[in-house]
Amino acid sequence: MNLSDKHDAEHQSAPLKRVTTRRLQDMKKKQKKISCLTAYDALIARIIDEAGIDLILVGDSLGNVVQGHETTIPVTLEDIIYHTKAVVKGVQRALVVADMPFMSYQISPEEAFRNAGRLMKEAGASAVKIEGGHRVAKAVRKMTEAGIPVMAHLGLTPQSINQFGSYRPRGESEQEAEEIMKDALELEQAGAFAIVLEKIPMQLAQKITSSLMVPTIGIGAGPHCDGQILVYSDMVGLTIDFSPRFVRRYDNLQERISHSVDSYIQDIRNCNFPSIDESY
Repeated sequence: MNLSDKHDAEHQSAPLKRVTTRRLQDMKKKQKKISCLTAYDALIARIIDEAGIDLILVGDSLGNVVQGHETTIPVTLEDIIYHTKAVVKGVQRALVVADMPFMSYQISPEEAFRNAGRLMKEAGASAVKIEGGHRVAKAVRKMTEAGIPVMAHLGLTPQSINQFGSYRPRGESEQEAEEIMKDALELEQAGAFAIVLEKIPMQLAQKITSSLMVPTIGIGAGPHCDGQILVYSDMVGLTIDFSPRFVRRYDNLQERISHSVDSYIQDIRNCNFPSIDESY
């Protein structure tokens, strides 16, 4: 056995190290970027986990991607529990974070704590994500003090779309930028292990990132964040009618799947499928 074969064999036999919240914070210290994607089922979760993704978010974006809603507002806690259970079954390495949907944490810190506990206990999530700044800080503190890891989310927060009135970038005014900065510091003090920064100016994201001990995960927030996240269906080109500036498409699966289905239909109609070899 040569050295290369020996190294491969040792690598394959080495125990798989799960990504933890501490590991993400170590990655920030070492300036190693964190890769994140969404997933909503075991199949996609397994594929992106085996590819080496660091964090998988079971996002309330499933309302758009899976359920066909225009916003994330209709997504329920039961929906997130169901999809998180499926994702967890496909994952061996990545940190699985479950989104707390609209009205699962706004009523009170106690209500937020109970619902986060369900996502951990029933669904098997390793952490939860919550949108908002100062108004959710007490809930974040209560959860983290009880041992529930919380990822915060600032900037454009989709659950507040009816309040914002549009999906425009946040933090462009000096006052709003200062509020986001203040919220980020308060959420870190409350115990959040990471903060998603969505659709804010890259200079503001850079300032927040350099001011925090915990990692920032950007989506439309520029290259200076400690990590990046995209909705997987946007990234692989399954959704082509949604084209914000921050989405980079690495494939066009919509076109490829459509072509495959067309070929399948033609083979059936032309009696080319199934063949004798594909029959019993």
